[in-house]
Amino acid sequence: MPQESGTRADEAERGPGDAPDGGNTRRGVLLGAGLAGLAGLAAACGGSGDGDDAGGSGGGDTGGGTDGGGTGEALASAGEIPVGGGKVFKDAEVVVCQPAQGEFTAFSAACTHRGCDVDAVADGTINCPCHGSKFKITDGSVVSPPADKPLEERRITVQGDKIMLA
Repeated sequence: MPQESGTRADEAERGPGDAPDGGNTRRGVLLGAGLAGLAGLAAACGGSGDGDDAGGSGGGDTGGGTDGGGTGEALASAGEIPVGGGKVFKDAEVVVCQPAQGEFTAFSAACTHRGCDVDAVADGTINCPCHGSKFKITDGSVVSPPADKPLEERRITVQGDKIMLA
């Protein structure tokens, strides 16, 4: 007795989108298209895997050492950072200061109050335009609230005349 088409045995041999005559069903085509779309989305959302993050990590020695580390691209030359002042690098999300001749510090450019970007360094402080918080250029500590936490320290290296994120 021949086996009927459409039995569980037939369905087990066919894929979920295959029609009994060997063609594809509308559901199978849509299922395949959906899976292909998900695969493309997963590939687009994944990282490049090259490990080239421009952020840098907080903490560590930010003095004028020449330990050879760094991202390979200079933020600035030492001469661009005024003694007793600093400069905000918006693209790198960092502020670099020179509290004393040849001594460099670096901090996240994000204010610890509400995350606004600091925009200026003047009179020995790093200043946030949003709510008026001010931070010391020497250690990032709060000079003027509403911020109640210091700026996150960023690690930099000085190689020759070049200042780089470590």
